[in-house]
Amino acid sequence: MSDTAGLVRFWRQQRGMSQARLAELAGTGQAAISRIESGRDQPTLALLERIASALDCQLRVTFTSDSEAAPASNLIV
Repeated sequence: MSDTAGLVRFWRQQRGMSQARLAELAGTGQAAISRIESGRDQPTLALLERIASALDCQLRVTFTSDSEAAPASNLIV
């Protein structure tokens, strides 16, 4: 399971929201939320922005590298 999957599920449950309600607020289908939460699908950045907004969360995208030569950087969306 990806970090994204776990975080979407965690924040949805913290908000007491069903997958169907989150999907409605994010403008997608319940099956899409299910696939994201199970790690079977990776959402687009645009969908992640809508999910974060529906969950009243801030979306942060972090780029990292296994190589020490490349510095880690953060992009706050």
